Amino acid sequence: MNKIRILGVDTSLRSSGVAVIEVSGHQMRALAFGRIRNKATLPHTGCLAAIHREIDKLITEFEPDEAVIEGAFFSKNAGTAMILGQARGVVLAACALRSLPVYEYSPRSIKQATVGAGAASKEQVAKMVMRLLSLNEQPQDDAADALAAAICHAHQRGLPEALRSMPI
Repeated sequence: MNKIRILGVDTSLRSSGVAVIEVSGHQMRALAFGRIRNKATLPHTGCLAAIHREIDKLITEFEPDEAVIEGAFFSKNAGTAMILGQARGVVLAACALRSLPVYEYSPRSIKQATVGAGAASKEQVAKMVMRLLSLNEQPQDDAADALAAAICHAHQRGLPEALRSMPI
């Protein structure tokens, strides 16, 4: 049976969730998960560089076949949306430089695929991720979101080709 590795990323300037899962048939297991934490005192450009560096390390170490990123949410604050867009751009660039296809899913789609409810709470997502991946401890929220994004993509991969998402 073919194994596939999926890099999941939930981007943020100060605390990006990251995860790598391995999927074989209907079996999924977490290979790595955590956060890229940037101190409040680190300049904006330093945060972007750190995100790029850490994503590149994960790609080098785990050699994922595909990546998934949580889609941008609607924000009334243009500054917040711009910062999130820059962090997402750094992740996309890191993946593009390694020829890693990237897929995007809305937060609602990720929650629906993971929990079964598009309006699920962070707590519900973390608990379901823990259950689906047989984790001994509940992952921190950002890491849980990255794991959920990877799980969502794993479910999408099981759909007939005509119904699957296309890389961005």
